[in-house]
Amino acid sequence: MSLSDAPPIDRPAEPAEQASVSLPLAGEDQARADFYALLSRLLLAAPDAGLLAALAHADPISAEGGDPALEQAWEALVLASSVMDPGAVADEFDALFVSVGTPPLDPYGSRYLSGYMNDTPLAELRADLARLGVQRVRGVGEFEDHLGSLCETMRVLIAGAPGIPRRPVDRQQAFFETHIAPWHARCLADIASADGANYYRLVARLAAAFLAIEAEAFVVGEAPIDSTV
Repeated sequence: MSLSDAPPIDRPAEPAEQASVSLPLAGEDQARADFYALLSRLLLAAPDAGLLAALAHADPISAEGGDPALEQAWEALVLASSVMDPGAVADEFDALFVSVGTPPLDPYGSRYLSGYMNDTPLAELRADLARLGVQRVRGVGEFEDHLGSLCETMRVLIAGAPGIPRRPVDRQQAFFETHIAPWHARCLADIASADGANYYRLVARLAAAFLAIEAEAFVVGEAPIDSTV
């Protein structure tokens, strides 16, 4: 399928940005933004029945001769979404990410980059967000360096939002390479291999495949993902 045809999702509240000028958005960028939005939604909260149903009926992705990792990860998630019970997925999410005390998984940049929560990497991220005019949404429980929050920030940098302009590719690349690339692979590998990870093992595989494409495309200076991947 075209990634721009990805199933609709309930997105978390969008960051606020001071500037208001919008730039034209190419089809492949909308596709990337939609994929980041989906990953953000899945990483920040368990999918509800509506999202599982939308994913279960989603069209396949064609790699068209390229690396089949994204195509295969998408196919696996679509199949799992067709048979998973929403309550079971919610229980799995809570067990992995919301356990009383220290949860098994902490998908935060500071944890992976410095070994501590709320450390220097988070402060540096907040400084960059301030320079971009992006503010933390009031009432949001997760810190800005949560991988799901970073995916949402990438969505806004790519596509913009009402009253918020999109950012050019060089700014997207700088943000990605500074705040996501150094640690996302380790984090997603931990999710995929965690005890009790069933549905979220597949979410991690999908995220890893997509972010690998983004990283490679930024390096070679191409549009990170085509709308027909």
